[in-house]
Amino acid sequence: MKLYIKQKVFSLKERFTVKNANGEDVYFVEGKLVSIGQKKTLTDAAGNELATIRQKVLAIMPKFIVEMDGKEVAWIKKKFTVMKPKYVVEGLDWDVEGDFFAHDYTIQEQGNVIASIHKKWMAWGDTFELDISDNADEVMALAVILAIDAVMDAAQAAAAVSSSD
Repeated sequence: MKLYIKQKVFSLKERFTVKNANGEDVYFVEGKLVSIGQKKTLTDAAGNELATIRQKVLAIMPKFIVEMDGKEVAWIKKKFTVMKPKYVVEGLDWDVEGDFFAHDYTIQEQGNVIASIHKKWMAWGDTFELDISDNADEVMALAVILAIDAVMDAAQAAAAVSSSD
């Protein structure tokens, strides 16, 4: 199933929709305006909470926790690497590989593609196309993608601050 995320360029509160191939709203993502560490909530079109993605603040490398039904089900960790970023999804047997800076990567389980993510560069704001192989993995794959996007946004913000010094 193909899903599309279009993030707003200017927004005081991080809020965006996830649409299907027909342009219909399928999921909503909302970030907390004031919180220690990043926190995002994923809901369905009816407003039912499906997952919470929250940053573990006291970690050397970025780490996000996915909660569903009040239980921690996965941990997305950025590994320390010299050349290119690498992410591990603990709690699931998923590997994440690709070019994260270009937002072109895949999530795999034992060599089988769970989801692929591609950024569309010709759009105002960030627009991502997600191709998720199995509907059963849709919410979890979306949560992992949102966590990786949060890590990349934080890295870009840090780079912008350090370059302005």
